[in-house]
Amino acid sequence: MSQLNLTLLVIFLSLFFPCVLVKASLAKQNSQTMSYLESSCNGTLYQDLCIRCLARYVTNYSTIDGPNHLAHVALSVSLSRALNTRGYLLKVAKELKTIKKDKKYQTVQDCANQISDSVDQLSQAIKELRQLSRHGSAINDDMLWHISNVETWVSTALTDASSCVYSFPGRRMSKSMAAIKVKAQNVAEVTSNALALFHRYASRYQQAVARTTKKP
Repeated sequence: MSQLNLTLLVIFLSLFFPCVLVKASLAKQNSQTMSYLESSCNGTLYQDLCIRCLARYVTNYSTIDGPNHLAHVALSVSLSRALNTRGYLLKVAKELKTIKKDKKYQTVQDCANQISDSVDQLSQAIKELRQLSRHGSAINDDMLWHISNVETWVSTALTDASSCVYSFPGRRMSKSMAAIKVKAQNVAEVTSNALALFHRYASRYQQAVARTTKKP
C-alpha cells in the first residue's frame, strides 16, 4: 500500500509541479492575466488545477482576449492531456498483449478506446468553437446550434474520461495501472474545467436569447 501511495505521489507531482512553476513565472510577468485566470477559474470544480494549467498555456500571451479565447485555451489543454494519456494507454496495452495479461489488457484497451473518443470529441469541439467565434456578437439560431454542439462534445468527452477512471476502482494496483488512473483522472478534471469555462462564455448569448424571447 505504501509503495502504491508513493507511486501515485510521484505521478501527481510529475503532472502538476511544472504547472506550479509556470504559475509563479506568469504572475511575475503579467499580474493582470493571472488575476483574470483566477477570477475565471472560480466557477470550476478544480480551481487550483484550472489556474495552474491554463497559466502554462498562456505564457506567450500578454493578455487573454476574453472568455472565448480562454475557453479555447482550456479545450486545448484538455486535448493535449487526452492525447498524452491515449499514447500512454496504447503503449501499456501493447506491452500487456505481448505478455498475454488478457484481463488487464482488455481493461486498458477499453480505456484507450474511451480516451480516443475523448480526443475526437475535444477536437470537434475546438473546431466548432472556431466556427462559433466567426459569428461575432450576433445572436441567432445558428450560433445556439454551435453552442449546443460544443457542450455536447465536451460533456461526452468528460463522460468517456470518467468511465476510464471508474474502470480502475481498487486501491491495490500495479504502478502502470495506478499511472493510468491518475492520467485519466487528470483528463477528466481539466475537461470538467474546460466545460465550465465554455459555459461561462456561452451563457451571455443564452441569456440574451432568453431576454429576447420574453419581450412582448
